[in-house]
This record gives sequence, C-alpha cells and structure tokens, in this order.
Amino acid sequence: MAAKATKSKIKGSQSNKKVLSILEEIFSQEMAGIARYLHYSFMIMGHNRIPIQKWFRDQANEAMAHSVLVGEKITSLGGHPSLVAAEVKETNLHSIDAILEESLEFEHKALELYKKLAKEAGSDIALEEFARGFVKQETEHIDEVLKMLART
Repeated sequence: MAAKATKSKIKGSQSNKKVLSILEEIFSQEMAGIARYLHYSFMIMGHNRIPIQKWFRDQANEAMAHSVLVGEKITSLGGHPSLVAAEVKETNLHSIDAILEESLEFEHKALELYKKLAKEAGSDIALEEFARGFVKQETEHIDEVLKMLART
C-alpha cells in the first residue's frame, strides 16, 4: 500500500512533470533520429559509401535503442510516450559533409536535452545516471562526427 501512495505522490509532483516533459521531448527526437539516420544511410554516395552508410545505420539502431529505454522510463514515471516523432526537415542536401553537418546539429540537440534531464533529476540518482550515460554517448557521437568532418 505504501508503494502505491509513493508512486502517486511522485506521479503528480511538479518535478516529475518537468522530467516527463523532457523525457517526452527526448523520445520524440530519438524516434525522429531513426528516420533521419536511415534516410542519411540511403543518400550516401561515393567512394566511402559502405563505412559511412553502416555508421548511419548503426546510429539509426542506436536511436531505436534509446527510444526503447526512454519510453520505458516515461511509463515507469506514469507518463505516456507519444506516437508522434519530432519533425525531420528534408534539406535535400546530400553531400557527405552536408549530411554530417545536419547530423552534428541533431547530436548537439540531443546532448542538450540529456544534460537538461540530468539537471532536473534532483535527488533521483538513478535518473541522473540514466541521463549521464546518454550525455556520454552523445558527446562521443559529436566527437566522431567532428572527426569525420575534419580536413587533414
């Protein structure tokens, strides 16, 4: 009985509403990431197509894995993951550099959302660690994209 009371108390708190709002935004961004990265993988052409295409497909799979974890966290907190992904704008710029620049923008947005979640976690150490794990991954993605864009 005490668990029910605690759960409903947490579910209704202002802090929980902010956390759920951030998680829901992250979820919609990650869902959009699946479509974004798959699209990018189709549009890669040229000599280095195969490794870059694979990298983008791996990113799409990772976005799906993130979506699953974030969706589970949302429902754990009493929320309801949306069926609507964030908008994915089509620029029709399909050079490898243009695609990587778009990817970099998406990764920076994800990083900021996960940092925001970590700050909002308050005394929920598990939620903070959850967010920090994603901060690490998104930072590593940014580093990789920057390396791919670097000119030697």
